[in-house]
Amino acid sequence: MPRILITGMSGSGKTTVLQELSRRGYRTIDTDYDGWVLPDGTWDEPRMSTLLASHSSLVDSGTVENQGRFYDRFSAVVLLSAPVEVLIERVSVRTNNTYGSSEADQSAIRKYVLDVEPLLRNGATLELDGRRLVPELADWVERLITESDQVSRPEGDP
Repeated sequence: MPRILITGMSGSGKTTVLQELSRRGYRTIDTDYDGWVLPDGTWDEPRMSTLLASHSSLVDSGTVENQGRFYDRFSAVVLLSAPVEVLIERVSVRTNNTYGSSEADQSAIRKYVLDVEPLLRNGATLELDGRRLVPELADWVERLITESDQVSRPEGDP
C-alpha cells in the first residue's frame, strides 16, 4: 500500500514536490488546503482516517501536531528539510500561501526548526534535502511508491 507522507517546515518544498507528483499522475492531497487542518492546527482525524482507509495509493503532505497518530498507515514518511535561511527566503517570496510573509511568521518558523523539526526527523523514514531539484525529489518519492507497491503485492501479481 504505497501511502507516502511528505512533511517538513514551511518553505521546505512539500507543495512543490506534491504538484510534481500530481503532474506525473499520482493522487496527492496537500492538507494545507481544503479544510484538512482544524482551527487548533491538527488534522481532522475522522476525515484523515477515512481518506487513508479508502485510498491504497496516495501521496499526502502536511505538518501538524497530530500527524504521528497516522504514521502506521503510511508506508513511508519523508521529511524535506533545508537550512532555516532557505526556508525564510522561500516563504517570504511565495505567492500561493501568505504564511511566512510577516516577521512574526518567520520568527515562528525559526522556533519550529529548533523545536518541531527534530520530532519530525525522529518519525521520518527518509530525510531529503529540500534544496535539491524538484524532479529529483519527486523521483525519490516515486521510488518509495514503486518499492512499497512491489512489497505489498504477492510475487507473480501484476
